[in-house]
Amino acid sequence: MTRRRKAAGAFAVSAAGVLLALGAAAPAHAAGYRYWSFWESDAGKWTYATQGPATARPADGDAVGFRFALSEDSADATRPTAAPDFAAVCADVEKAPGTKRIAVVVDYGTAKDAPAGEAPPKDSPTTACARVDANGTAADALAAVAEPLRYDSSAMLCGIAGYPARGCGEAVADGPAPTASAAPKPAAGDQDGGGPSAGLLVGGGAVLALGAAAVWKSRRRA
Repeated sequence: MTRRRKAAGAFAVSAAGVLLALGAAAPAHAAGYRYWSFWESDAGKWTYATQGPATARPADGDAVGFRFALSEDSADATRPTAAPDFAAVCADVEKAPGTKRIAVVVDYGTAKDAPAGEAPPKDSPTTACARVDANGTAADALAAVAEPLRYDSSAMLCGIAGYPARGCGEAVADGPAPTASAAPKPAAGDQDGGGPSAGLLVGGGAVLALGAAAVWKSRRRA
C-alpha cells in the first residue's frame, strides 16, 4: 500500500469517527450540520481555527469567536458577525500578573440556523473580555464568560449560555424544517453546567473533520 493510500485510509477512519459523534444516522441528502464553529483572530479578521479550543492557547490581546450555524463543512462555515476587536472588548480590563485577557465573541446565529422550536437570543452576538490564567486555553476563556455550557455524553460542546437547549451537531436534511413538535430531544447523556474543557476538544475535532472533508472534496474535484 502506498503512503498516499495509507494516509487517505487514516483520514477516512478518523473523520468517520468524529462524524459519528455529530450524528451517525445522517440523512442521505443532508443539507449540513448544525453546530458551534470555532474561530481565531488574525490581523483583525476571523480565520477558521486549525485546532480545537481546548488546545488553542491565545495570547494576551487575542480574540476568539464561536458561531452557531447550519454549515455543510468548513468551506461554507459562517463567521461571527462581530469583529475580533480586542481593544474595544477589553478596553476596561487591565492585565493582572500571571493572567491574560482574551476577547470572546459568541454569535448565536440567525433564526434559519435555529433548531425547531427555538430562537437565537436577541442580544446576539455577545462580546466579553475573559481574564484567564497565563496558560489558559480558548475553552477556559469561553467558560469564564458564557456559562452554562452544555455537553453531550461524549463530551462534545452542544450549547453555550443555554443555547440551543437541545440537539448536538445533528445532521439536517434538505427540505422543509421540522415542526416544533418534531424537535430533537436531548441526548440521554446531555448535561448542563461547566463541563470538562476536554469536551471542547472533541467539538473542535468535529469542526476539524468537517474542514478536512472540505479539503478532501476539493482535491477530488481537481
